[in-house]
Amino acid sequence: MPISAIALFAALLYLAATGLHLMHVFQRREGLSRAVVTLGVVAVVSHALVAWDSIHSQTGVTLGFYKISALIFLVINVACALLMLRRPLQSLLVFLFPLSAMSVLVSTFAPETSADTAELSGGMLFHISSSILAYAIFTLAAAQAGLVAIQDYQLRHRHTRGIIQLLPPLQLMETMLFELLFVGVVLLSAAIVSGFLFVDDLFAQSLVHKTTLTIVAWVLFTALLWGHHQLGWRAQTAVKFTLAGFVMLMLAFFGSKLVLELVLQRG
Repeated sequence: MPISAIALFAALLYLAATGLHLMHVFQRREGLSRAVVTLGVVAVVSHALVAWDSIHSQTGVTLGFYKISALIFLVINVACALLMLRRPLQSLLVFLFPLSAMSVLVSTFAPETSADTAELSGGMLFHISSSILAYAIFTLAAAQAGLVAIQDYQLRHRHTRGIIQLLPPLQLMETMLFELLFVGVVLLSAAIVSGFLFVDDLFAQSLVHKTTLTIVAWVLFTALLWGHHQLGWRAQTAVKFTLAGFVMLMLAFFGSKLVLELVLQRG
């Protein structure tokens, strides 16, 4: 089966799983239905095939602006699935599945923006892997922060109907957010340290903005964790710091790739 057909198949499965999950949620049923799990598993397997085809070539690995999108959302989905074994994060699937559908289509049908390929050493592989894992966890944290913001607003204004009835208690939602942030900071710390060890010059002209913004994001997330444990920061403060740090990471990764691969090359 051609990879384009697999990408379309994965996207349709993701969208079908989203629709079924929304029906399940609005019926106020807990957990995930068997149909959603089945569709999701098959979609993720198909997604993995698309991600491998997108980044793999005979001469090495390519991590172009569009091509890497399938890999990133694959990692996000796998991370979310593993975390759901311990915490009720299934509400995030309403956002993740449609974005995953878009990622496989973009990765497959968008034009190549970078012809560069590379053979990765063990150190660089660790740096890239920890970076992508950190980004995946912080994406989940940003989505969780959005739900916490909505839930906190509804409770403050004494709205007891709608989405607030479909979510776990606010205290548990906040706990899950800070757990995601802690894991993300650990992974981001590993990515930053390995970058200094294995990347030739993190402050070279092509990397300085990415490095600086990543460090700023690390400072924001670390400050939030410290403030939570030492000063009792919660809810809206946590949401603001989380989203600000995530924007920094977005600009660090996608912003730098956008400029290098799409703007400068065309210029």
